[in-house]
Amino acid sequence: MMMLAVGLVCIGLYAETHTHGAHTGEPDWSELVASMDKMHMAMAAIERSGDADVDFVRLMLPHHEGAIDMAKVELLYGKDPQMRRLAQEIITDQQLEIELMQRWLKAHESAQSKENDKSATIPEKEK
Repeated sequence: MMMLAVGLVCIGLYAETHTHGAHTGEPDWSELVASMDKMHMAMAAIERSGDADVDFVRLMLPHHEGAIDMAKVELLYGKDPQMRRLAQEIITDQQLEIELMQRWLKAHESAQSKENDKSATIPEKEK
């Protein structure tokens, strides 16, 4: 259900971005759209694990990476000081959150692996 919802959101965003100014030929617009397309493709490639926490983190990683890519485009082309400052904050904050999620995934996978190893060594009668 979550993947369907994410897919519908992605389709809506894709349609919206490709109908509003997509033909302007401005480098910043095409780079923003390319960032979003890359993010949508990465999110669509995530397979459901059945663990809501894992699925959330796996989907948020490309989402945050997309935000960083878009913020970098703002820093390249944006002129408004407030928006440039926001873009820099997004880069900093999202990078920290990506690192946190990657550490969490690694720890979670390690804990799952240990749990699977323990259940594999328990005799079939005791399971």
